[in-house]
Amino acid sequence: MHTFQIYLFVAIGGAMGASMRYFILQIMTNLLGKSFPFGTLAVNVLGSFLLGLLYAFIQQDDGDNNGFRVLVGIGLLGAFTTFSTFSLDTVLLIQQGEIIKASLNVFFNVTVCLISVWLALLIFKG
Repeated sequence: MHTFQIYLFVAIGGAMGASMRYFILQIMTNLLGKSFPFGTLAVNVLGSFLLGLLYAFIQQDDGDNNGFRVLVGIGLLGAFTTFSTFSLDTVLLIQQGEIIKASLNVFFNVTVCLISVWLALLIFKG
């Protein structure tokens, strides 16, 4: 697969994933209101599940699935939710027996990202 094709697949998948994310966020907000980020939770859970399915499929497939992996895994699900990638990375570390690395991955992704948002808000306020 040529570099241009890879980027094209990422772009197409990304447009689809971002659109799906917005669609689900709107549905969840309309159904359940804004008192809790139900839409974000739904997107993260669904995206994590779908990336798990994709990973399992790719692991069992002997064919050339690079285009499909790039379109769906990186493009569509990458734009839909990056939490799915974080979740898969963490589970794979656990499956490899790397409990400390998995714990650090959770700690740093959650803590450092929250601190980053907080710092950005402080800088913007200042």
